[in-house]
Amino acid sequence: MTVVTRFSFKSGDREALDAVVDDIVDTARRKGAEMKGPHRDPPEDLEVRLYSHLDGDSRGDPVNWTYTVFQRRIELRGYDELAREFLAREYPDSIQVEAEVE
Repeated sequence: MTVVTRFSFKSGDREALDAVVDDIVDTARRKGAEMKGPHRDPPEDLEVRLYSHLDGDSRGDPVNWTYTVFQRRIELRGYDELAREFLAREYPDSIQVEAEVE
């Protein structure tokens, strides 16, 4: 049975995210790996409430800080060593990497 590894990359920095994903796609193609993706999910806008005081007192009007998270997904069929190599890489701090093995 073929092992399927699904990678999910998320970041607020789209340029860094695309550079990392492009490098992974290029490496997988050079190695001849069977791959699907990268799939580009719609950007997700998130909000964080910011307060004017750090002591937890809610005096004043809170302000919402909005930021965008971008996601790319790749599915790799077989090539277990290549999947391990991708997981062992050092990624920029701004990129979150998740892997699911089936």
